[in-house]
Amino acid sequence: MNEFVRATLETVYMVFASSFISVIVGLPLGVLLILTRPEGLRPKPHLYRVLDVVINVLRSIPFLILMIVVFPLSRLLVGRATGTTATIVPLAITASPFVARIMEQGFLEVDYGVLEAGLACGAKVSQLVRTVLIPEALPALVNGVTITIINIIGNSAMAGAIGGGGLGDLAIRYGLYRRNSFNLLVAVAITIALVQIVQFLGRLIENSLRRDGTSTAL
Repeated sequence: MNEFVRATLETVYMVFASSFISVIVGLPLGVLLILTRPEGLRPKPHLYRVLDVVINVLRSIPFLILMIVVFPLSRLLVGRATGTTATIVPLAITASPFVARIMEQGFLEVDYGVLEAGLACGAKVSQLVRTVLIPEALPALVNGVTITIINIIGNSAMAGAIGGGGLGDLAIRYGLYRRNSFNLLVAVAITIALVQIVQFLGRLIENSLRRDGTSTAL
């Protein structure tokens, strides 16, 4: 039982830390994407195309391959290439472009006419971002972050295949290698429970933010 508790806490730690980092990185990138679009408030088509390509490339790399590729970076930042803390590095790298794209899509739901009216009244773009763009898109952003966290939980489980720690590592070492179906099933059940908890909380927060009380499906 202690192994299950340890593995669950490791997974929660990895997911929380990498989710926090990915939002810190992805939110500004999402704002930059929406502003620099050809039809954005500060159109810069060349910059937008560069960001668009970089984000699409990073999103296209399978997580396990990315984790191996960034072993040197993980070793540089945390002193080792494998383990729970080291896994946060590739988890955050793979999630950040995903968050940026989700943020961009959330911002696209905001009525552009409201932003244009703000500009016509003399508001600065930075003011519109803080007071209109982000608040109006907040329900969609919460939904996007919820999806991101769920994806990170899945990636953290895959990381266990190459020494990432957490529930994935427990399922492989104590379930697969030892041919113990009970350990494997319990690890899967805990992972499913974590996903359901995140989805429930995300939907609850989103519903409280939406004026009409509806939510988008996760």
